[in-house]
Amino acid sequence: MRAIVLEEKGGPEVLQVRDVPDPIAGPEEVVVQIVSTAVNRADLLQRMGLYPGPPMEHEIPGLEYAGRVVSAGERVDGVAVGDAVMGISNGGCYAEQIAVHERQTMRVPAGLPLSDAGAFPEVYITAWDALVRQGGLTSGRWALVHAGASGVGTASIQIAKALGARIAVTASAGKHDVCRSLGADVVIDYNAEDFADRVLEATDGIGVDVVLDVIGGDYLPRNVRALRLGGRIIQVGVMNGGPVPFDPGSLLVKRAALIGTTLRARPIEEKIAVTREFSAQMLPRVDEGLLVPVIDSRFALDDVAAAHERMGANLNAGKIVIDVS
Repeated sequence: MRAIVLEEKGGPEVLQVRDVPDPIAGPEEVVVQIVSTAVNRADLLQRMGLYPGPPMEHEIPGLEYAGRVVSAGERVDGVAVGDAVMGISNGGCYAEQIAVHERQTMRVPAGLPLSDAGAFPEVYITAWDALVRQGGLTSGRWALVHAGASGVGTASIQIAKALGARIAVTASAGKHDVCRSLGADVVIDYNAEDFADRVLEATDGIGVDVVLDVIGGDYLPRNVRALRLGGRIIQVGVMNGGPVPFDPGSLLVKRAALIGTTLRARPIEEKIAVTREFSAQMLPRVDEGLLVPVIDSRFALDDVAAAHERMGANLNAGKIVIDVS
């Protein structure tokens, strides 16, 4: 099969297509012929050598996939050859095929084309796990999400509105219309406004119940200021990482929690549990048309380097899809 193999680390130019052996399904695995995948910021970090992937004979990046099952192991009983499935993986999705545990697959809803479904699993599961599973977001509560026009950001807006929650997001001025069109209640220009001030204004001084932050750095003190009593900050990324002056006492006063989380590093049993819970609770919302991946642009597998350049320049609003087959 054809795949993007990282033979060295560096800029987008290191992303080269290579021929590698087809995967073989283990006893509880299925092999999926991938139709689409998508670029995530973790892929850029892995390419640069800053976020190691799992041990693999050939290092193939890519954290999500959508396609059809072409073979199944002898103990597989919940998925059949020909089924349209999607899911998350530790890596290996920049390829024509991937072998995954059957319980890490999700059905692709009838209204979600396979060509778009590769842009769904990573950001929607990440957003739901952070906001709902760990953050406790429910109907009537408030969330603050940074990078509101990113894949995780656009997924977060849709999830919040599907739950009946209210949401404030930060984004550069040119991406505000995308956020508003998805239903964001408050859209904040992080270059021109203090997001904590805007959040406190919108919530009558009370603050938000949960913050989903992919930025880090000097956002932390302001995230705490934007929280209500007993609120939670879920840190899922550190795009502006590095040490920052911070008074832990500010958390004590708010009786707040700061939680760091990633999907990739979790044991497979936990990933299966998260996938099963998300499928049960949120896939019906896809069938209802409430969760629809926002597609920024599309690239062929051979043009993954250009896709990485687009994300690296922060030009995308929504997901960058890779059409594999």
